[in-house]
Amino acid sequence: MKEDFLHYLWRLQRFDQSNLCTSKGVPIQILAIGEHNQHAGPDFSNARVRIGDTLWAGNIEIHIKSSEWMEHQHQKDPAYDNVILHVVLEENMPIFDANGTLIPCLELKHRVSPGLAKNYLRLLQQENWIPCQSQLSQVPEMTKELWMDRLLVERLEEKTKAIKAILLQSNYNWEETFYRFLARSYGLKINPDAFEQLANALPLTLLGRHKNQLRQIEALLFGQAGMLDKNFVDEYPQQLQQEYFFLQKKYKLQPIPTSSWKFLRLRPANFPTIRLAQFAMLIHQSTHLFSKILALQKVKEVENMFDRRVSLYWQEHYVFDKISPKRNKTLGRSTIHLFVINTIAPFLFLYGQEMDEEKYKDKALELLEELKPEKNKIIKQWKSLGMNPKSAFQSQALLQLKKHYCDPRKCLSCPIGHQLLNQ
Repeated sequence: MKEDFLHYLWRLQRFDQSNLCTSKGVPIQILAIGEHNQHAGPDFSNARVRIGDTLWAGNIEIHIKSSEWMEHQHQKDPAYDNVILHVVLEENMPIFDANGTLIPCLELKHRVSPGLAKNYLRLLQQENWIPCQSQLSQVPEMTKELWMDRLLVERLEEKTKAIKAILLQSNYNWEETFYRFLARSYGLKINPDAFEQLANALPLTLLGRHKNQLRQIEALLFGQAGMLDKNFVDEYPQQLQQEYFFLQKKYKLQPIPTSSWKFLRLRPANFPTIRLAQFAMLIHQSTHLFSKILALQKVKEVENMFDRRVSLYWQEHYVFDKISPKRNKTLGRSTIHLFVINTIAPFLFLYGQEMDEEKYKDKALELLEELKPEKNKIIKQWKSLGMNPKSAFQSQALLQLKKHYCDPRKCLSCPIGHQLLNQ
């Protein structure tokens, strides 16, 4: 048995409440269970409980055994001085507060349904890919669909935390913040940190001064990426090098380490050099990117925005000084769709929250609904269990479910687990 189960019982009041009383026989009336505390301190705060003739307002602490109060050293922590009721599965010793007063104890050992406890333990002890794997088909579709909606919002809120932190640092400069996260997106799975470093070392305002000159944009990007610090054979990288050395002195720029970039086991089309060339063309041909994102209505508009050919040199090269067959090397649709999932939708959602504009939050959800579901190992496994996402909206929700509920066995916080517990 885990303490989480007792939190679940208290939160939903899933125990026998007839003749409720303390371990000393004093009648208890629960008026408000309190607010579940996910951080340090007592488990539930701002509870209201009548014990005997006295109405108490304060905190609730929950343990499997009452002796855990002493094991956790709560007696030495002032945060626990206002505990009005100690809820335990088993009271194996009386507990006193800092003043030596007995803390009222509610023992649940004989108040929990054996069937409920059995279902909980069965879920907890499963070694399958997800705890409810063998019972998932028993859960009503409506329960699953409503849970998917909540999970997606939760995932978007989680993604916006990092955006909000940078937004605060930039004094709510949405364009600069979007530029930094968009740069990270160009790094995909292998080079996001390097692209983020580059964006931090090369502000959008500086790039904006040179946006009409593609060669200068490329010089700044490749130079700050640390990729122009060597001797070249081709004329074009030599020109970039000369441009960069001039701009580096002018703006006192410090490039990031070349070692930040990874080429190993990447397809040439995904080389960071090609991603930088694509990013340079986007900066060169676009203005006020975030403002344009706010005006978007359909995924097709996003695809058109990012459908940019690289410069002539990069159409014939994947790396400097090594010619290759000529190709346009535009971003693929699947890559652009990842931009929508990981950058554009979270930004729209956060903007809607910050500006109290529901239409932007709705737009974020609509864009995800328009996209096809992602293809990866986790989604493939969900499909084998009968969970077939119809869009990226649902596949994102399933990724959130697996990572934050199934893997850590948080079945008690999951409506699917709750449904199965009550069977």
